[in-house]
Amino acid sequence: MDGEEIKTIDLGFVNAYLIKENDNFFLIDTGIAPQWNRLLSKLQLAGCSQDKLKLVIITHGDFDHTGSCARLQQKYQAKIAMHVADTEIVTSGNPVKHKARTLTGKLMLAITNLTQADTRFDTFQPDILLNDGDRLDQYGFNAQVIHMPGHTQGSIGILTDRGMLFAGDSLANIRKPSLAPLFEDYMELQKSFVKLKQMNIKTIYPGHGKPFSVNTLDSIKLHA
Repeated sequence: MDGEEIKTIDLGFVNAYLIKENDNFFLIDTGIAPQWNRLLSKLQLAGCSQDKLKLVIITHGDFDHTGSCARLQQKYQAKIAMHVADTEIVTSGNPVKHKARTLTGKLMLAITNLTQADTRFDTFQPDILLNDGDRLDQYGFNAQVIHMPGHTQGSIGILTDRGMLFAGDSLANIRKPSLAPLFEDYMELQKSFVKLKQMNIKTIYPGHGKPFSVNTLDSIKLHA
């Protein structure tokens, strides 16, 4: 492997990430459904054709990360991989009932609820079900799956062998690095955070906000 080439795809208020290893591409998350044309354009500009997109990995089942999955399956014949615990969200279209503790989280929750109500979501059936510790080498991606429940029960991170963690919404960097402002189970979220701090991570790529160094994790405060 010559090393990862990582492109951030800005899809409004949420990130997708396109990783290239050698001549293969891996897409992490897909944004909301109305951003399909932008996502498609970015894939094409990067040279990510149907035969080169080896895997689409979903960090969790929320609509702002899975909105283009059905179209990618149809247009790209892409294989969609996600954790087994979030499959009911994407097959039924029934959203997780998130909670919030901070002012930022409460504002995000209000915006999310409004956006979700007005955003079309195409349900889909995942092709590959992932579990904690699964390796992705068989698809050409030198990375492993880290189960990080809390934001949703099936939230995962993808940790590459070079220490790049694609964290989904388990971590955010909206104003500063933080735990997920929205969560399904805050105690589980804290446990996932402690688990992450024990891993060989260099840089974190969140679902919302800019990448940040692992050194910043020490500044994130846990609450009782």
